[in-house]
Amino acid sequence: MKIEFEKYQGAGNDFLILDNRLEKYSSLTKIQIAFLCNRFKGIGADGLIFINSDEFSDFQMQYFNSDGKESTLCGNGGRCAVAFAHSKKIITDSTTFFAVDGLHAATYISPYEVQLEMKNVYELSKTENGLIINTGSPHYIRLVEDIQAIDVEKEGASIRYSDSFLPNGINVNFVEKVDSKHYKIRTYERGVEGETLACGTGAVAAALGMHYLKESEGIKEILVSAKGGDLKISFEVTEHKYHQIFLKGPATFVFSGKVEL
Repeated sequence: MKIEFEKYQGAGNDFLILDNRLEKYSSLTKIQIAFLCNRFKGIGADGLIFINSDEFSDFQMQYFNSDGKESTLCGNGGRCAVAFAHSKKIITDSTTFFAVDGLHAATYISPYEVQLEMKNVYELSKTENGLIINTGSPHYIRLVEDIQAIDVEKEGASIRYSDSFLPNGINVNFVEKVDSKHYKIRTYERGVEGETLACGTGAVAAALGMHYLKESEGIKEILVSAKGGDLKISFEVTEHKYHQIFLKGPATFVFSGKVEL
């Protein structure tokens, strides 16, 4: 099978995107997807995205982690899917599309700002040394003093695989406060099984978590700096319900190619 792909990245979070509107690639197996995402033997990416046809919206985004398994929502992947769809004239500047957690609205402003509306968040819960928040994907958030001192691979894996989060595990985020409007983040992503340069749903979880902990009380837009770049998260809050949540940041084309499987 010949695969035609394009690669996009959002704040260093990189994805292979396949136009699957004619279901050309629907037979790809978990092993084949993992091979394509492998950075040593394949093309290399944090995940793979199908752009599928959808009866009720402009397109459907189907997301697979780099381990080949279909996964929960990927925020940066969603923004890159919008940039891809815009480049292919599937959409204009505004769009609605379906992801695994339902319908999303998004706006393409430029390659340096694509904004994605996230689902409302109704529940944040405190746990030992952190918070649990689901922003389309489940996240553990821990506020730390020095983010560079954290062994993300080791500590992230220990939390991700802990008994508390069996059987599916959880994404793990370490957050350092710069000031009430600005935070640094490092993320261990399940499915990638390692640290990624950015994580969109993790950045959203961190922003909401810092507001919930009153570290950013009164702030409605927060800058979250990942290793791969900056993301902005804006939101409204009403009685612990977070709504009108927007994830904003770059979503840029890297390269295109063909590969034979």
